[in-house]
Amino acid sequence: PTPHPETPTIVTSTGTTIVNPNPISQRNPLESLAHLVGDILGVKPEINLNQETGNYTFIWPIPNAPNLTLNAPYINLPLNQPDDIVTLIDKKFEEQFENYIGEDITHKKVTTASLRDNLKTIEKQTGQRTVVIYALPLPDGLQLVLVPPEGSPISKIVPEADSKTLRRELQKFYHTLNDYNSDSYLPISQQLYQWFIAPLETELNALKINTLIFSMDGGLRMIPLAALHDGKQFLIEKYSIGSVPSISLTDTSYQNIKEAKILAMGASEFPNSTLAPLPAVPIELSTILQKVGKGESFLNEQFTINNLQNQRSKTKFDIVHLSTHASFPLDENQSPYIQLWDTKIGLNELRLVQWYALPTVELLVLSACETAVGNNNNEMGFAGLSVQAGVKSAMASLWQMDDLGTLALMTEFYQQLHTEKISLKAEALRQTQLAMLHSKVHIDSGKLIGTNTKVNLPKELVTQKNRQLSHPYYWAGFTI
Repeated sequence: PTPHPETPTIVTSTGTTIVNPNPISQRNPLESLAHLVGDILGVKPEINLNQETGNYTFIWPIPNAPNLTLNAPYINLPLNQPDDIVTLIDKKFEEQFENYIGEDITHKKVTTASLRDNLKTIEKQTGQRTVVIYALPLPDGLQLVLVPPEGSPISKIVPEADSKTLRRELQKFYHTLNDYNSDSYLPISQQLYQWFIAPLETELNALKINTLIFSMDGGLRMIPLAALHDGKQFLIEKYSIGSVPSISLTDTSYQNIKEAKILAMGASEFPNSTLAPLPAVPIELSTILQKVGKGESFLNEQFTINNLQNQRSKTKFDIVHLSTHASFPLDENQSPYIQLWDTKIGLNELRLVQWYALPTVELLVLSACETAVGNNNNEMGFAGLSVQAGVKSAMASLWQMDDLGTLALMTEFYQQLHTEKISLKAEALRQTQLAMLHSKVHIDSGKLIGTNTKVNLPKELVTQKNRQLSHPYYWAGFTI
């Protein structure tokens, strides 16, 4: 049965009132699946329900199809379980990334049952109540599919958030977030919250969820989700957040990395004079090693692909941290790359280091990304960074912030990663972002102040003796 429409939502923010006149509609999951298949095929489905038996028949007419044995060509896919929607969506996302990379990576089939088992295992090992949220921009609205640890998937459509509207609003969001002297991002941030989170809040609260794993379709994979705002607080003040290209391409096994060994490499200057220097890199590498306690660091001339391979073969590092320029350029003809000391390498070349060989590298960190929004290759490259590199997870930024802001975030992240009560990398990032949001990480009298941290900064880094880093520009771009 179709539920009664909800009343319009009104969200009040500072100086802004956002009214949602179009209540969120809710479809039967089978009907949502039919529309998803139609979106893939580029056709509108015909949905027939037998009122007596409750059975559905779905028909997807194929335009310009060859006339074989049928007078009216169509696809007729009998679907008996709403859980089928998870398999279909995850397979779609998997194939998108495999086509982008040009490699058949996995034959693992994700079902609702297998995904629920993964979520229960995560909770047992970490104490974190986790859900997966699939998000797909459709011509007639945003489709959200929530997969809980127990029960069937929950599918909802947000009709006012169609793909065209989403694209326009996301461009505004990126632009306003980069103005760190203004809170002009707030109205859009709150509107996006109403579209992506509010439709599922009742279920999230009832399930007592504290970790959200997002798997997004094209056009949505580079949303700085941490900066979504409900009118009172940011999303990270409620949940840990992670994103995956697809569940089938993700190694969800848990490994405690509090005693991790780290390989920290980077460059503060480059033989190529057109590349901007990164003066904070030496202090970033040394501070990280102090926080972690176990590992090796290599700077400038020692930051080469050969040394990366040699170090990997000698020592099984759990974390690889690269402090250098990494670019996801706007030009479709240019491939994403990471700059080493004297050369740049494509993301696909990272697999040559064989980080995927057992034991797999748990975390790859790129601390100086420059990502151009609006390029499909960029989106696929950024969202699938861990898959291409052959590591279990990757942390990088959606935009390039200044050297000092990056140093502050990275120093706090490794401090949080080795805090006893934190069991997930995503939670360590969340606590880092919260510390910056609440000004527990800041610059004071030429020193970087953080949680159990006080670092004397070189004069060339300190343009302001006192500086706040609480604006989302400084922390919302980083994602795991």
